[in-house]
Amino acid sequence: MSETSPKLRAELEGIPTYKPGKPAAAGGPVAYKLSSNENPYPPLPGIMESVTAAASSFNRYPDMACTGLMNELSERFAVPLAHLATGTGSVGVAQQLIQATSGPGDEVIYAWRSFEAYPIITQISGARSVQVPLTPGEVHDLDAMADAITDRTRLIFVCNPNNPTGTVVRRAELERFLDRVPGDVLVVLDEAYREFIRDPEVPDGVELYRDRPNVCVLRTFSKAYGLAGLRVGFAIAHDRVAGALRKTAVPFGVSQLAQEAAIASLRAEDELLGRVGSLVCERTRVVDTLRGQGWTVAETQANFVWLRLGERTSAFAETCERHGVVVRPFSGEGVRVTIGENEANDIFLKVTEAFRKEP
Repeated sequence: MSETSPKLRAELEGIPTYKPGKPAAAGGPVAYKLSSNENPYPPLPGIMESVTAAASSFNRYPDMACTGLMNELSERFAVPLAHLATGTGSVGVAQQLIQATSGPGDEVIYAWRSFEAYPIITQISGARSVQVPLTPGEVHDLDAMADAITDRTRLIFVCNPNNPTGTVVRRAELERFLDRVPGDVLVVLDEAYREFIRDPEVPDGVELYRDRPNVCVLRTFSKAYGLAGLRVGFAIAHDRVAGALRKTAVPFGVSQLAQEAAIASLRAEDELLGRVGSLVCERTRVVDTLRGQGWTVAETQANFVWLRLGERTSAFAETCERHGVVVRPFSGEGVRVTIGENEANDIFLKVTEAFRKEP
């Protein structure tokens, strides 16, 4: 038997592993999972019914064109069908975008720290990551990102609100940045947390895309709509980009259950966004309490808060877990904590109060 093994692409060497939020412990004390930015509310009854009905035919392939969902999205966002593409969550669509634009020798620019999937999907394509540090206020440094553009730049991610800091870029600075980006470089506005924004100065990416052919908007049903386990996201972009996304999509990637749940979610949007409003109110309570305890908390427009803890990150995460809440640590940097059930948030705030007083 030969001792050699199959040759694999060199680009796969050293790819960082995506770290999902740690689940709550089973069989132990009451534990809440605040590590994955999930919506804590269960699906609405009507959405459950649509999924249950679709489950009776999962021996069949789903509608590969996502016809019903595409029609709903076209009407909801007032965009042509040709400007839409779906995928397995917004991260799946993001990977398709890189496949469509970037390969060996190309560059992908994004802020850092930002969504941890960006370096993974960039390296898989063979392209090179250009990471531009956040400002001291934990915000995208758009001027530095524009300065980083070269003739090898193919795609730029702007995560707005940014994951994991929750910070945003506002209209004037974003439009100024877009004006500096060459027309042949694709700018992807990753708006996975768009529904949680309450700052009127943060633009809706869909409005910016309309007269900018090099702008693509990513959205997802995983966060505000509470369908994280069904994996469905979409992009809004001009014909050429949206067409490339449909070419790079995994055939039958979005299940029929996901499609039906997404359609039902759009039709129940008012009720779902009422839930989002409740989470935003709870976000305000959590941030105000943290600041009252003496913490420095970046302004967040997402469904999570960010605490920069440096070397104390792991110790803080372990303390949280001992008290019954699981948070998402980024070693040596800080923790991201999802706004969850009121009881979970109360436990978290008790931990932060005690931890703040420790030497």
